[in-house]
Amino acid sequence: MLRIGSVVLSVHDVARSIEFWQLAIGYVLREEPEDETWAILVSPSGVGSQIALMRSETAPQSHPRVHLDLYASNRDVDVARLMELGAKAVAWDSYPDSPDFVVLEDPDGNRFCVIEKDPGWIGFR
Repeated sequence: MLRIGSVVLSVHDVARSIEFWQLAIGYVLREEPEDETWAILVSPSGVGSQIALMRSETAPQSHPRVHLDLYASNRDVDVARLMELGAKAVAWDSYPDSPDFVVLEDPDGNRFCVIEKDPGWIGFR
């Protein structure tokens, strides 16, 4: 049986990405990084996939094939908070007519979506 252990994000600045993602989603360092090239963040509850941050010089994709979807009970409030933390709005050319999501990018240019979800939705925590 397989399960997702980590989602890996390529970043230019691991330390800055640690700070952003900790504040953005409340994850914590699994352990203190040994160097500036790799770090793993985990949910404090121990539930859910890890996010690994790997230093890379590769440029982010403008239309990434894989991205994070962050669920929000109040999307607009969370989008504003994420932008205060350093996320940037993306001029996304593929929005449907009435999107329930907003496309942002983290300080390293990795794109992700913030999606409005009812707090009662199964799995929402």
